[in-house]
This record gives sequence, structure tokens and C-alpha cells, in this order.
Amino acid sequence: MPLRIILVRHGETEWNREYRIQGGSSDTPLNAEGRRQAEELALRFADSKIQAIYSSPLRRALGTAQAIAGRRNLEVIVEPALREIEAGELEGVTTAEMGIRFSDYMVEKGVDKKIPGGESLAEMQQRGWGFISRLAEKNKDGNIAVVSHYFVIMSTICAVLDIPLSSILRLRLSTGSISIITFNGKDTRLELFNDTGGLGRRL
Repeated sequence: MPLRIILVRHGETEWNREYRIQGGSSDTPLNAEGRRQAEELALRFADSKIQAIYSSPLRRALGTAQAIAGRRNLEVIVEPALREIEAGELEGVTTAEMGIRFSDYMVEKGVDKKIPGGESLAEMQQRGWGFISRLAEKNKDGNIAVVSHYFVIMSTICAVLDIPLSSILRLRLSTGSISIITFNGKDTRLELFNDTGGLGRRL
């Protein structure tokens, strides 16, 4: 049986609604919709056999992870490598103010170029994918939930599919969504992407 890592994007925040750049230094909480999404995720996980749940330390991810863990009597393991990309001087800026989507800005700037005062997409992928890879080395089978953020999850999927980081422009990831990657020896696969199927789609 392969190892399944269930990647969960945190629930919605007010900054998501406002199209505000929400990076690793923006510790925004879940809004009412985000809390609803977290509870729905908890119900989706109700019948699943999860052996561990890891989360970014940021409140929007940690709140989502705690909702899932609470129904399963699991302790959330906080992992700093899962925090969102450090957006530096762009933290809190709206896409309307920038005149361009954040992901477009980063790809046009170059995936190896640091955001002023922050980090590059490549650096963020290295720490996020590095952690996921270490998990896969230590756990050869079973199910592990990982609650994180848009760019961490997207860059992880790019690594699994062995496609350029610039490919994030061709993909979209919703708040409160689930994606699943599997590891079977050296074989890695994307089993599910951006699923928001609700209670009818238990894991």
C-alpha cells in the first residue's frame, strides 16, 4: 500500500475575500466561511484512517488542522516549513493595488528571484517539498494530512508532476480544498487535485 499525503489548503480568511497578499508573515485567522469550511473538512475526514496531521504554524492553517484533528483525537504537529511564502514588502497589498495577480508577478519576476524583503518561489518550494520528501522517507505507507497554503501546495504538486514552477499559472487551488499525492517507492503520483466535494465525498 502506498503512502498517501492529503494536502489541505486552509479555510477562507477576510484577506482571501479582499484579494490581499497573504504570505508567511500575515497571521490572519479564519473568517466565518473559513470556519465552516474547516468543519466540513473535519466531517470529510471522519471515517479516514489518518496516522498524523501536520500544519503550518499560521492561524488560518492551524485552525483548519485543529478542526480536523479534534474529531479524530489527534495532536496537530506544527511544522514551520509549511508556512506560506514570505511576501516581504508585498504583505497585505491587494492585487488591485498591484495591478497584477500575485502569482503572475512572481513568475514574471522569475521563480528564482526573491520578493523584496521576502523569498523566491524556488526557495519556498525547496523548504516545503523538502519537508514532504522527508515525510515520505520516514513513512512508507498509511495516510498523513498536511494543512498548508496556496503556494506551498502548488509548488509541491509541481514537484510531484516534475513540471516547472511557472506552471502554477495554469492551475487554481480553492480554500478548503483537498489534493492527494501518493508515494510508492520512487513512484510519485497526483491522485486528487483541488477537491471541494463536500460531505458527499468522504476520504
